[in-house]
Amino acid sequence: MTPTLVSLNVGRAQTQAGAKPWRSAIWKQPVLVPLALGVEGLAGDQQANRRVHGGPDKAICVYSADHIAWWRQELGTDEWGAGAVGENFTVTGQAEADVCLGDIYAVGDALVEVSQPRSPCQTLARRWARPDLPKRVVRSGRSGWYLRVRRTGQVAPGAALVLQERPHPEWTILRVNRVSYDLDGGTDERDLQALADLPALAAAWREGILGV
Repeated sequence: MTPTLVSLNVGRAQTQAGAKPWRSAIWKQPVLVPLALGVEGLAGDQQANRRVHGGPDKAICVYSADHIAWWRQELGTDEWGAGAVGENFTVTGQAEADVCLGDIYAVGDALVEVSQPRSPCQTLARRWARPDLPKRVVRSGRSGWYLRVRRTGQVAPGAALVLQERPHPEWTILRVNRVSYDLDGGTDERDLQALADLPALAAAWREGILGV
């Protein structure tokens, strides 16, 4: 099955009311027309906290639509759908076990490269009012992933993601998560170092696993 971009999602930062107001752009809405994709992301999209979100290594957040049914059952809600984790690309035919660090895909006129897994934070917990959600995402292996933009261009819903290069087939996003978070217990330090040595890995993730 050819991986396909089934929903293209963007959003602007907004302040959420409450005892402790907070600001986020995690609420992404589907767009039905082509959008320009630049090195910092999609036209019309925004991140509220640029210290931890956005930037060239995290220009696009991707999440698999193939996880929707699982999360709806896991969380007991029918509200989980495209854009549920604040992703820009909702894709089908692709998940963490199918995508490798450093993969380069053509999508529309653009070329994109897989740079790191998505690391769920407390914004996701707040979005769904579920404090344990980030830990559940990590344990489930259904993290999503980020792309950097190698060639800018237009992208549109329905576009195929066509694999151009796969330099590190042994480093699926699923494995990157397992090694980085020691999900299986007893992660070998040599695996961590091998992961850190990959040039495709985002600098922030490298620093995190090495404790720099």
